[in-house]
Amino acid sequence: MARLHEYQGKQLLTGHGIAVPRGRAVSTPDEAAAVAREIAAPVVVKIQAWTTNRKALGGVAFASTPDEAAAHARRMLGMTVGNFPVTQVLVEEALPIKDELFVSLFIDDRARRPAMLLSLTGGSGIEERAREGGRDGTVHRLTCDVMTGPDDAEVRATLARSKISRDDHAAIAAAVRAVFAAARTNEARSVEINPLVTTTEGRVIAADCRMTIDDYAVFRHTNLGIDIARELDHPPTALERIAYAVEQDDHRGTFYFAQLNTHAAPGSKGLIGFHGAGGGGSMMSMDAITNEGFTIANFTDTSGNPSAAKVYRAARIILCQPGLVGYFGSGSGVASQEQYWSAYGLAKAFWEVNMPIPAVIRLGGNSEDRAVAILQAACRALPAKVEGYKKDDPPRAIAQRFSQLVAQASRLRLPDQMARRVPPYVGAPHGFSFAIKGGTVWVDAGHWNRAAAELVAKHSRGLIKDTDGSPALAVSPEEAGGKDSELIACEVECRRAGKDLVFVDLDIPGLEDAVRLGQSDGKGAR
Repeated sequence: MARLHEYQGKQLLTGHGIAVPRGRAVSTPDEAAAVAREIAAPVVVKIQAWTTNRKALGGVAFASTPDEAAAHARRMLGMTVGNFPVTQVLVEEALPIKDELFVSLFIDDRARRPAMLLSLTGGSGIEERAREGGRDGTVHRLTCDVMTGPDDAEVRATLARSKISRDDHAAIAAAVRAVFAAARTNEARSVEINPLVTTTEGRVIAADCRMTIDDYAVFRHTNLGIDIARELDHPPTALERIAYAVEQDDHRGTFYFAQLNTHAAPGSKGLIGFHGAGGGGSMMSMDAITNEGFTIANFTDTSGNPSAAKVYRAARIILCQPGLVGYFGSGSGVASQEQYWSAYGLAKAFWEVNMPIPAVIRLGGNSEDRAVAILQAACRALPAKVEGYKKDDPPRAIAQRFSQLVAQASRLRLPDQMARRVPPYVGAPHGFSFAIKGGTVWVDAGHWNRAAAELVAKHSRGLIKDTDGSPALAVSPEEAGGKDSELIACEVECRRAGKDLVFVDLDIPGLEDAVRLGQSDGKGAR
C-alpha cells in the first residue's frame, strides 16, 4: 500500500467536504513561523513521518508564538525517524476540542468488501478493542455497501447511543459518509481519522489523517504524486526511486529495493548491503546475517528469473549506499531460475567498482554449479574476496564465513569511494558500438584479431561476428537490442578468458546524480 502524509490525506478529505485545521506543511523553521503568523493563534507542529506514536517521539508540540513554532520546527527537522530524516512538518491551528472520535475505513479481505470502525471516544488501541468485539461499548463496526458506503440509519443509531451532543450528530454522520467517498474516489485501502473532533465552537474537524492507496491503482491517480507504489515506512529515497524505475522498465523477474539503515547500529560489526532472491529464503538469510552482528543497509530481492541486466543494476544500486563493509547475497536454496544469469550480473557489477569489500553470494537453485564457477572465476582478480555458495550451504554457515572475511579485510574502502571503471575503448571515436535497450555495447576494435573474433562470436551466441577483420553485428539492430543479458554474459566470459573485448554500458538513470548529491542516505524524500 502506498502511503500518504497527513497533510496529503487532509487535502483529499477537504475535497469531500470534511473540514481540517488551518495550516500547511513546511520544510524550514522560517516557513513554520510564517504559517503561525498567518494563523495568528496557538498552533500545533507535527512531524510528517510514516510512523505511529509521533507525540512519544517528540514529534508533536504546541506553540503560542511564531518564534516557538520555528523552534519546534528546527528541532523536528533535525530528527531521524526510522533511520531517515524528517523533511517536513505540518503547522496547524490548535483546536478547542470538546469530543474526540475515531473513524477508519479499511478493506476486509475476508469479507471482500470495505468496512468501517467508529469509536465514540478516540484514543489508542481501538483496533484491538474492536477485535475483542467492542465489549466496552465504545467501538462500533459499520457495515458498508461497496457502492454507497455505510448505512446512514446505523450511523445515526450509533451516535444516538453516545454522550455526544445531538447538535453535532448530522455533521459527524456527514463526515463518516465523506470518509467512504474519499476512499472510493482515490481507491484507498485505508483511511483513518484519529481524532475526528467536535470543537467548543460547534465544528467537526479531522485533526489527523492517515491514508494508504492501493498499489495497483496508483497509476490512475497521478495527482497524488506517489513516487513508488509500494508500502514503505519512510518517504522514498533517491535510490529507492531509481530502483523502482528500473523495475518498471524491465519486467523480466522482480526487483524490490528498500533502504533500512543509513548507519551501523552501536556495537555492530558494520553496515552491509543485502541481496536476496525469494521472500522466505531472504528472510531466513537476513536473520542469519543480523545474528552475526551486522546492520543491514537495505533489503533487495531479485527473483522470478530476473535478467542479468536487472541483477547488475540491483547490485550497482546496493553498492551506492555509503559506508558498506561487505555485500551479502543469499535467498532461496531451491530457486527454479537459472542462477548463472544472476552470477553474470553480479560479476559485471563487482568488476566495474573494482570490488574493495568482501562478498558472499549463495546461488542455490538451477545451474548453481555453473553459477558459482562463473562468479568466482570472474571476480578472482578483484581486490576483495568474492565467494559463491550453493543450496546445501546453510545461510548460518555462510553468514559466519562472511563475518570472517569482513574481519580479515585489512583495507576496506567505503562504497561512496568506489569509482565506476570502464575499459579504455569505451567512447573511442573509431570504436565499434551498437545500441541495446537501456544502453550501448562497445567492442574493442583496436585489439580485434582472429582469436578475438572467435572468442566474441562464441560467447555472444552469434550476435557479433567478424567482417573483413573488424567487428560487426551478425543480426539486425532490432534483434540485438533485446539481448542485454546475453551480451553481459559475453562480456564476463571474455574477461574470464583474459580478454577485455566487450563492454555493456547500461544506463541507470539518476544513479550518478544521487551519489554525487549525497542523496543515497535518505535525503531524497519527497
